[in-house]
Amino acid sequence: MAAKKQIKTHYSDKELDEFKSLIDSKLEVAKTELNYLQVQIKEFGADGADTKFMSMDDGAGTLEKEYLNKMAARQIQYIQHLENALIRIKNKTYGLCRVTGRLISKERLKAVPHTTLSIDAKNAQK
Repeated sequence: MAAKKQIKTHYSDKELDEFKSLIDSKLEVAKTELNYLQVQIKEFGADGADTKFMSMDDGAGTLEKEYLNKMAARQIQYIQHLENALIRIKNKTYGLCRVTGRLISKERLKAVPHTTLSIDAKNAQK
């Protein structure tokens, strides 16, 4: 009688540690980038934009400030996703697709470590 191939239902502690290291490094970079954006936003506001004479560049300044704020908001959201992934690692639920319940491939998790969807589930959303 041939042995049935057992389907893996979760990642091992060693694999989770590898993913944790990857996420920790991405989190460090993301926080550094957020800090940079926050400094830029603060410096932009410190330029005394209210006291400048009206000029053709006023619209460009507003666009730049909006761009910096959007980038900071996206970075905050990305950091939250990474921190949520660390919680899933701690709970040993990391790598499980929230739609199919099956393991997300290691390759996908290495590319997008905060994902909660397998490729199949992501494609089904489209």
